[in-house]
This record gives sequence, structure tokens and C-alpha cells, in this order.
Amino acid sequence: MRILVVGAGSTGGFFGARLAQAGRDVTFLVRPAREQVLRENGLRVLSSHGDFSLAPRLVTADSLDGPYDLVLLTVKAYALEAALDDLAPAIGPDSMILPVLNGMHHVDAVTRRFGAGVLLGGVCKIASTLDAQGRIVQYGTLNELAYGEMDGSQSERIQRVDECLRGAGFDARLSASIHREMWEKWILLASLGGITCLMRGSIGEVVAAPQGSAFALRLIDEVVAVVRTVGEPPSEAFLGEARRLLTLRGSPQTSSMYRDLIGGHPVEAEQIIGDLLQRGQQAGLDTPLLQAVYVHLSVYQQGLNG
Repeated sequence: MRILVVGAGSTGGFFGARLAQAGRDVTFLVRPAREQVLRENGLRVLSSHGDFSLAPRLVTADSLDGPYDLVLLTVKAYALEAALDDLAPAIGPDSMILPVLNGMHHVDAVTRRFGAGVLLGGVCKIASTLDAQGRIVQYGTLNELAYGEMDGSQSERIQRVDECLRGAGFDARLSASIHREMWEKWILLASLGGITCLMRGSIGEVVAAPQGSAFALRLIDEVVAVVRTVGEPPSEAFLGEARRLLTLRGSPQTSSMYRDLIGGHPVEAEQIIGDLLQRGQQAGLDTPLLQAVYVHLSVYQQGLNG
């Protein structure tokens, strides 16, 4: 299976590097600046599962040779439209796109551009970042990639994808309920991001403040109410665990959006919070805490752009 990984950052770089290390046919579609770093230094991964480096196969948008069988789309949500333009030559009649972006906006964007038939559902769970040297640094041991047909069917093509992704140095999992899992991840990201970004602290710090737990639970309830109205309802097991993790005393947990905010980087405010808020408002729901989070992040984003 010919695989194109769009983006060689902390997520795409990690999963793509593991696939290449395992002998899969992997090419990375990158921007010129990232290409230069990778050609000079290689793709380097620092992980509790073992550090390694490799010389990746690279292409840029102007040299892309398609089509590819599987396109693993791993860019930040605010870079999605440009990425879809770049990867278009890689899409043929039998190509599949497996996005692991946050939120659900990418589902509509990919479908509008290439049709619903090309799309697979995907959810990744990993804590990783790029350090100052351009190396991928994985925090902890979690490195799961779940995937499946959006309608839950066990198609021949998803079986081929599963066979290709399994045994490549990370936890690959074929899911018959990937659509629900995508909504559940959005619940977790919006709740965790909203709590930590609005209050500028870790979960443990928020919970330790007066009324901190009550605030966190109220925000979670708002997020869940939107998803239950406009999306696919989460499982009770997921909700119980999410509420536990997001009100856990002493927890050092923060969100990637919070870490980007503290670091002075762009944040996925529109994709994680704004899109959810808009869907809720269109459904007639009152979500004041989500609105506060969105305004807070928008003011921050305007400061970066201004």
C-alpha cells in the first residue's frame, strides 16, 4: 500500500516514521522549510518506546506524484484548506484519506473537495511535540491510531488498511464505531481545552481553586449537550471517565491548545471551540461558558495576527 503522510510534525511525523521504520511504503508531503530540516538532520523521534531516526522519503506540493492508496492527513486544523490544495494530485479513484484532525470540520471539507467515498474516520491519541531542533518528542507511552469506515462497515478496503497499519510500532485499532469516537474526542478536546485555556492552568490547579470542579463539570455539560443535539451521543462509560479525568485532584494534565497558547503559538480556537459553539447556537442551545472560552481565545488569536 502506497502511503502519503501529509505533514511531518509531531503527529504525522511520529506515525509516519513508525510506519516507514516497519518497512511500509511511506512518503511525507512537507513544506519547503520542513523539507530542508529533514534532509539535513533526518526524521528523529525521541520516545519512551525507543529513540530512532531515519532518512524519510519527501515530496513537496510541486513535486507530488500520485495517486496514493492511503493519505494520512495530520496537519493542524487551521492549515487544512492549504493542505487539501497540496495533496489533490495524490487522490485517484481508489484513494482513501484518513484524517486525524481535531473537531469535525475536516469531515465536511474533505467531502466537499473529494467526495464522501474517499473519507475514512480516524482518531489518534498521542502526546507529542516538536522541539527546538525539529525532533519529535513523545510524552508518556500512549500512541494509538484508531480508524474505520464512517458508517461502521467492515469493507474490504478498511481490512487492507488495518493489515497495513497493524504491527508498525504503535497501537493500531480498527473501530466499527469510529464516528462516535470522533465526536467523543471532540468532547474531550473542547472540555479540556476550554477548562485549561480559560483558567490558564492545569486540571489540578483548576480543581484546587474554589468552585473549580463545579466550573469544569458545567463546561463539560455544555459541550456534551451540543454533541448530543447535533452529533452522535457519547457512551456513558466515556462520559464517566471524562468527568473523572477532568476533575482529578492534583492532575498535571493540560491541553495541546493550552500549551500552544502559553507558548505564544496559533491555536485551534475556531476548529475546537468556535465550530462547536456555532453548531450549538444554530440548534438553539445556550452555552455561555463555551462562548466565554471562544471570546478569550479569539482575543488571543487577534493579538497574534495584529
